[in-house]
Amino acid sequence: MTTTRIVVVGGGFGGLEAVLELERRFRDDPAVEITLVSENNYFLFTPLLPQIVSSTIEPRHIVQSLRDIRRERRFRILRARATGFDLARRQVATSVGALPFDYLIIALGSVPNFFGLEGAEHCFPLYSLEHAVVLRDHLLDLLEHADHEPDPERKRALLTLTVVGGGYTGVEVAAELRDLLFRHVVRRYRGIPADDVRLLLIEATAEILVGVDPKLAARARRKLERKGIELRTEARVARAGPGEVELKGGEKVPTGLVIWTAGVRANPLLESLPGPKNPAGRVLVTPQLHLPDHPRVFAIGDNAVVKGAPPEHTVPVAPLAMQQARVAAENVARGVARQAYVNFEYRPQGMLVSLGMNDAVVNLMGVKFSGYPAWLLWNAVHLLKLVGLKKQLQVALDWSLATLFPRDTSILRRPARCRLCESGASAATPR
Repeated sequence: MTTTRIVVVGGGFGGLEAVLELERRFRDDPAVEITLVSENNYFLFTPLLPQIVSSTIEPRHIVQSLRDIRRERRFRILRARATGFDLARRQVATSVGALPFDYLIIALGSVPNFFGLEGAEHCFPLYSLEHAVVLRDHLLDLLEHADHEPDPERKRALLTLTVVGGGYTGVEVAAELRDLLFRHVVRRYRGIPADDVRLLLIEATAEILVGVDPKLAARARRKLERKGIELRTEARVARAGPGEVELKGGEKVPTGLVIWTAGVRANPLLESLPGPKNPAGRVLVTPQLHLPDHPRVFAIGDNAVVKGAPPEHTVPVAPLAMQQARVAAENVARGVARQAYVNFEYRPQGMLVSLGMNDAVVNLMGVKFSGYPAWLLWNAVHLLKLVGLKKQLQVALDWSLATLFPRDTSILRRPARCRLCESGASAATPR
């Protein structure tokens, strides 16, 4: 009996959805072997990363072991790092050896895109669980230094937190920081007055939340500004340095922390694939989601852009990756059955953006609203999308505890200290 080998590379939203759909279609077919290759042994629910930074939820509560997700399903899990593709030989090179395939789905996700920024090493990206944990501890360490900083000017610089990028992640992390600082920090850190705290959100385009309904985006902007978050649109960061960011035009802003959410690019491994790519490194695929000259090799999510797709259908969000995953899996099944492929058609499901505690903006099936009801819906939708009842209960409990008790601001690891924190620290007085 000839075995058909299907390999899915990447264990994020797209890769996991593809594997589960393939499992459903080939559950009773012993002639098909499905393998998921993932560098991590867990699935990460990335939409809740900003709440890790703000100490609202525990890091382990938004990850789920891939083997717990698999349970009795037939697909194999190979924990390894993909290192290359040999499409002629139909092999995926991995850190543990070559893996042959008959059909391949590439869902490697993305990496931060700094657009050649000078001083990018001084910025903190927020695209992985490690990023969130490192950023959280660095932020808390910064606040500890600011609490006993005697120089008023230096204190204000330390307490100026800059978020670069006004998309979904940038807006939500700015809102989470605002809740942490004004609901917790200024009440418990005696040396941090509220007037010294400054939250700055920088966006290169004319508006925040590009791609969102303009009325909702404008409403979100007004709400953020009312909460004291300073929005700078049509502003580009030209350089980042220790303790400051420089904007295009020469303005220098002293800052204690720079969080980078201004864009992503496809995994660099895709550069070795044949065919054209867009400026973000995403592979140009056919409407059936396969590489133009390789009908058995599919790319989805942040790794692909469909030829002729409108810009609003190329935003790197989880619903797009999951819809593409289901179509790619269907086309693999059709290929095995020697049937014609189907085209991918993106059906936007709406949008939900949290603006912090008790506030959000929502566009669902054409119904647009904001405020507390939108925030309740945001919470409900994200709970339902978490994988497994255990994780849903853990996150729900975290949210409940965050409204009743102080947030846990213990530093879990020793952060690398910034130069701005260390200079002049000898004159500090504990508070």
